[in-house]
Amino acid sequence: MSGAHQVSAFLEMMSAERGAAANTIEAYRRDLADYTAFVAAQKQTLLTCPRETVTAWLDDLKEQGLSASSSARRLSAIRQFHKFLCADGMRGDDPTRIVASPRSRRALPKILSVAEVDRLLALAEEQANAPASPQKQLSAQRLYVLLEMLYATGLRVSEMVSLRRAAVMRDAALLTVKGKGGKERIVPMNDRARDAVRLWIKTLPPGPFLFPAKGEEGYLSRQVFARDLKTLAGQVGISASRVAPHVLRHAFASHLLAGGADLRVVQMLLGHADISTTQIYTHVLDEKLRNLVESHHPLAGG
Repeated sequence: MSGAHQVSAFLEMMSAERGAAANTIEAYRRDLADYTAFVAAQKQTLLTCPRETVTAWLDDLKEQGLSASSSARRLSAIRQFHKFLCADGMRGDDPTRIVASPRSRRALPKILSVAEVDRLLALAEEQANAPASPQKQLSAQRLYVLLEMLYATGLRVSEMVSLRRAAVMRDAALLTVKGKGGKERIVPMNDRARDAVRLWIKTLPPGPFLFPAKGEEGYLSRQVFARDLKTLAGQVGISASRVAPHVLRHAFASHLLAGGADLRVVQMLLGHADISTTQIYTHVLDEKLRNLVESHHPLAGG
């Protein structure tokens, strides 16, 4: 049986036995035609090609500019085809069995430089202390406290806005934070954040939340915080597209690691269950170092 007949037999099985839709069958047909042509170009057949041919085919797809997700989908079709060949006794081994599926590169988090964070905090503090109507001054003070706390602690925005006053411990030196899965952690605050929180608490009416609001939940919404932060960013010359509350969480982690902090400590402060989640910030530093060398090394580009 030729390669074309083997593919046809597989597609008939997918349609008759598994009830695959017409669009699925057509997608398999295209993927298998491309794979069959590649195998033939290597002077091999679908019944003899080894694992190295499958990996070479994936490398070829990557060179063509195909995304990792698209390559993974094509590999899935090839896996099913080879399983079919084995199940029908046409082939004794499956060359796709230990081939790793292509994975998309995890997007690096957006971060701000230390200087950019300093500009945000400086303007927020200035506006918090400037004369204004009671409503405007309250909003400015709240934004300043939020920024100081977020950059000092790296809390998730949902954790920050829903903080209860009872979470502030030891004269605002520590916070008790309930994170994902209801897990609690203790997070320290620096002097600036502690002083800001102390003053803020003095302005609040009685109530359970640190950042109260009139909404149904009783505390400030993430959307209001994000809006106020983007407005502030525009005033200091930072594009609004680069700024959101979680960007300050990223900045907290990245700047700590750049300063020599231990990865496990940063993991604990961020409330990550798995250290692999925290390791994304080391990739940010690696990228910055690479760009630095490429930009400033005397032989770069030469």
